Amino acid sequence: MSTYAIGICRGSTVGVCYGRNADDLPTPDKVVQLIQLHNIKNVRIYDSNIQVLKAFANTGIELMIGISNLDLLPFAQFQSNADTWLKNSILPYYPATKITYITVGAEVTEASSNVSALVVPAMRNIFTALRKAGLHRKIKISSTHSLGILSRSFPPSAGAFNSSHAFFLKPMLDFLVENQSPFMVDIYPYYAYGDSSSNVSLDYALFESSSEVIDPNTGLLYTNMFDAQIDAIYFALMALNFRTIKIMVTETGWPSKGSPKETAASPDNAQTYNTNLVRHVINDTGTPTKPGEEIDVYIFSLFNENRKPGLESERNWGLFFPDQTSVYNLDFTGRGSLDTTTNSNITSSNGTWCIASSTASEDDLRKGLDWACGSGNVDCSAIQPSQPCFEPDSLASHSSFAFNSYYQQNGATDIACSFGGAGVRTNKNPSYDNCLYMTLGLSADGFPSISLNPQPLSPWTDLAFGSKLFLADRSRVPLDQQERNLRLGKCALKLHVEIV
Repeated sequence: MSTYAIGICRGSTVGVCYGRNADDLPTPDKVVQLIQLHNIKNVRIYDSNIQVLKAFANTGIELMIGISNLDLLPFAQFQSNADTWLKNSILPYYPATKITYITVGAEVTEASSNVSALVVPAMRNIFTALRKAGLHRKIKISSTHSLGILSRSFPPSAGAFNSSHAFFLKPMLDFLVENQSPFMVDIYPYYAYGDSSSNVSLDYALFESSSEVIDPNTGLLYTNMFDAQIDAIYFALMALNFRTIKIMVTETGWPSKGSPKETAASPDNAQTYNTNLVRHVINDTGTPTKPGEEIDVYIFSLFNENRKPGLESERNWGLFFPDQTSVYNLDFTGRGSLDTTTNSNITSSNGTWCIASSTASEDDLRKGLDWACGSGNVDCSAIQPSQPCFEPDSLASHSSFAFNSYYQQNGATDIACSFGGAGVRTNKNPSYDNCLYMTLGLSADGFPSISLNPQPLSPWTDLAFGSKLFLADRSRVPLDQQERNLRLGKCALKLHVEIV
């Protein structure tokens, strides 16, 4: 996404999981800049890494941090360990870094070692440490679970927890109720479809089904697997007489690439699933069991992570490549409109330019300008001192030039003029004096420009909420080829200018 994650006033929110199981990711400060540019307001990380916590300081982004399964034992054994961890790892960065949740263990029932028994003691010790610091009402504690915690999930009304987990599950649910914390679950229709593709349609898994599945016990109608899986959790909770616990989806998503046998893992399917997911969540649609119920969701994952073991798909859940370009188009804010950009239909800019919005804040303009002239690969030499577009020396003027250059180089599409809402299209040529604004096919000097169509998409690329989006052909160009094309284009353009 590719805009991800999202906070929608208060209603349901869509966030993103920032995993770091890779050796080629940007530094945390660069990642935070990317997240801010996409108006992502909720982020989950899987530890309490100091550099990451520092990077999120003073951003207003709500952060979910984690304690791994391997670290549960010391937290469960001694209160002093929880106190020391809070003192050294959290308090120095809070509240500048807006930590709102702590996950104690992750999918413990799937762990090879029996760590389930450690979860509740660790949760209670961390809660006590938070209470001593006066933060127990501001930072909530829970633990994440896979759908494997259920012994049965279909039909949804038959949802039931596996009885072998009762020894820790009941005390944990009591803890969640006492402290008004959510039940956290990772929901993956992708895996459910893969396990039973002969019984479940791909459209049903992707929120695209035109037919309905009826729960024979309740008569409720389901048009997608996501709702059915969440309702199975609701019914499992209700079977234990826990009717007020809020469910939070701490991971969900769809891989964009897989091995030859993983045919459902594709950019189109990943884009379709996450597009429909965002629309479904931010509209507060709820589920058939709880219509209109707010539910917060975190999309997995921000980046493709090349060190994840397993099948090819495991390394391709990201919304972004490590170079911060979009894997496919996604807008977490819900403001996107349908765009069917392809190489074949990008023929002219239709006399439009992209300039800085008069309503954009200076902060948003600065972020957009810095991105366009940096990761966006725009040649911003024309807005340097003594150059033709330096005057007027204003943030709005410089941003307009940079925004338009990126816009024209990327097909003059709506999505290329987003800049997190800081860009706006105009039919009036903003060129003035000797400062010439690029148009599609012409460089800023008025000469034919080298095609940069293979250039990676901006991270502001909007996602549609109408019918299914179609990926631009350029998104299928291998990254190394994109980079070669881009370097060739810039080199040729500079050479042309020097000859002139």
